[in-house]
Formats: sequence, structure tokens, C-alpha cells
Amino acid sequence: MAYRWTNDLTVADVTPKAAYLNRRQILAGTMGLGAIAAAGIAEGATDLEPNTFEEITSYNNYYEFGTGKSDPADNAGALVTSPWSIKVDGLVDNPGDYALDDLLDGLTVEDRIYRFRCVEAWSMVIPWNGIELADILNKVGVKPEAKYVAFETVVQPENMIGVQRRVLDFPYVEGLRIDEAMHPLTLMATGIYGEPIPNQNGAPIRLVVPWKYGFKSIKSIVRISLTDQEPPISWNKANPREYGFYSNVNPEVDHPRWSQATERRIGGGIFASRQDTLMFNGYDEVASLYDGMDLRENF
Repeated sequence: MAYRWTNDLTVADVTPKAAYLNRRQILAGTMGLGAIAAAGIAEGATDLEPNTFEEITSYNNYYEFGTGKSDPADNAGALVTSPWSIKVDGLVDNPGDYALDDLLDGLTVEDRIYRFRCVEAWSMVIPWNGIELADILNKVGVKPEAKYVAFETVVQPENMIGVQRRVLDFPYVEGLRIDEAMHPLTLMATGIYGEPIPNQNGAPIRLVVPWKYGFKSIKSIVRISLTDQEPPISWNKANPREYGFYSNVNPEVDHPRWSQATERRIGGGIFASRQDTLMFNGYDEVASLYDGMDLRENF
């Protein structure tokens, strides 16, 4: 039987919704069995500390809303997310401008607990809800000659202070090779903890590619294009020496300005020890996608 995905993270690695509603209990480090049951996820155990909803939604990068980690939470409330449409074009059978609800209609929403590793060497564990990108691509029909998928973030200059300040060359763009896009781990997330994804985390829909550094997981998507050419990506355009097209999590390939061998887990406190970074962020099932590739050259 073909698998859709694998997971070794459980409710033990995140804070269930029932628990984070009581912030004082979270700060005290308490989480009852009732909260675990309420999460609707099978029990399990790892050595990872839990992340809270507040951490996930208040410490992140979304440069359209500022460069500070708290800027997106402070400023993204201005983002207009309804109505929302996504242009699908290029090498597809059914191109068009799709209302988001129509594009996702009939597709299966899944719960995924994924590690998230930022290129800046910090990490979290996040419970996403969303739809496999492959399901969306199969719905619109991918032509055989398509080799890449390109993505584009919304630009709302009147609502985005980062766009006004030209922090990057907007719109933000990203891309995947077609086999990466069709892999069952690749998710189009629409929620966190079973709730609609907050604006600062990429509402109403974003990409999540858990074996790549976080900047590959483009937010607030308004365009998906199928192409036979490798598409440009924003951080590579800004600094090709530091940011490659693939950007797979690789502890053996350092960023030019810092080591990628270890990471700082958000929520561990200022005295928390760093943990070893895992190749492909621990998702070994994607390794076969890169057989024969030099992952130092193709960083």
C-alpha cells in the first residue's frame, strides 16, 4: 500500500489546544491526561519539549510585516484574507483563478505534527492542518513536461509595512522541484491546532515543506505556476551565496555566517542547551529524492 506520510511526533511534542487555553498551566509546565485525550492524537513520547500556541504565533518571520520576530504578530492583523483566490497557471490542464474554497473543495484535510527548522538555527514543533500539495496539483492536472512548481505571496502594500520599506524584492516567490512538490510530506497548511491559520503564520494558506529550512515554506499564497524551468526564489535572488534553491536542512553544510550543526529550540528558555540538527530535519524518507546529487553544491 502506498503511504501518504510518516510521523514520529505526537501530542507529547506540542501543547494541545485544551492545554494552551490555560496559559498559566502551560507556564507551570502542567498538561493533564484529559488535555491529551482532547487533542484527538495518539499518545506517544519523545524527548522534545512542547511548544505553545503563543510561541508558534508570536515568534516567526514574515518580512512583509517587519523584520522582528514579534512584528508579524503585531502588524499582520491588517492582512485582508477574504475573499481569497489563487491563480493556477503554466503547465497545467485546468488553469484559472480559483476561489480558495473551490480549489480545496473535495480534498482531504489532514493533521500533521511537523518539526520546523529555521535557517537561522532555531526550531519548533508545530501541529498543522492542511491538504497535501499533490492533491491540489492532481486536481488541476499537471502536464508531463512540468518540472517545477513556483509560488507567489500576496502583496498588499497598504497593509504590509515591510513591502513599503522594501526589505526584499516583493512579491515573495519560492519554488520546488516537481517530485518535492508531489511528495506526501509536502503540505498546504490552512490551520494550526485545528483552527484557521493566523495571519502572521501565513493565512489563509501556506506551504509547509518540513525537511527544508523554513523560508521555503512560503506564506499567504496567491499564485501557483507549473514550469519546465527552475523558478527564482526570493532569498536566493537577494543573496545567492547564502541561500540556495534546495535549502534542505543539512547539519553538514553551514550557513556562511553560522553553523547549522545544532539548533535552539524555541520554548527552552535562555539557558536551554542546543540540540543536534538532523539531516533533512529528521525526515529520512525524502533522501531518495536527492540520490546522486551533491548536497553541498546543491545547497
